[in-house]
Amino acid sequence: MTLTSSITSYDERWPHLFEEAAGRLRSIFGDACVEIHHVGSTAVEGLAAKPEIDILVVVSDVSRFDRWQTDLLGLGYRRGGDLMKGHHFFKRDVGKVRTHKLHLCLSGHTQIQRMLGIRDHLRTNSADRRAYAELKLRLEKENSSGIAEYLEGKAPFLDDLYRKSRK
Repeated sequence: MTLTSSITSYDERWPHLFEEAAGRLRSIFGDACVEIHHVGSTAVEGLAAKPEIDILVVVSDVSRFDRWQTDLLGLGYRRGGDLMKGHHFFKRDVGKVRTHKLHLCLSGHTQIQRMLGIRDHLRTNSADRRAYAELKLRLEKENSSGIAEYLEGKAPFLDDLYRKSRK
């Protein structure tokens, strides 16, 4: 079974695509926006990835969440399932191709440090970056049931990267 997108070589356009999306998102979140980060594999130069731009938006409060959902829909983002309490997820497709994933977390949420720690570790550690690319390609090739299987296969490796990032 295929993933939401096939893994490809690093594309130098990914940081630019993030900046374009971040610019549009800043206007939606306004003064509640604390930070917007490019996260995930497309944020790591040289790393093979599904060409889906992962965006982490950190907000100071979620009192306007319902309005944000409506505004995000206007930009083509639809609600996905929450990844955990307080980690809201949205996805954007163009045609039938996933292009963006949006992670929305309240300032201080544990996932913020995790996503940034893994990203930063991969940016500075070429051996782990190569090992992660090899793992993702193997998991994609062996995948028989879709994205949940792929994510489950990556989880132990990502847990290890997060531990390393905290040292």
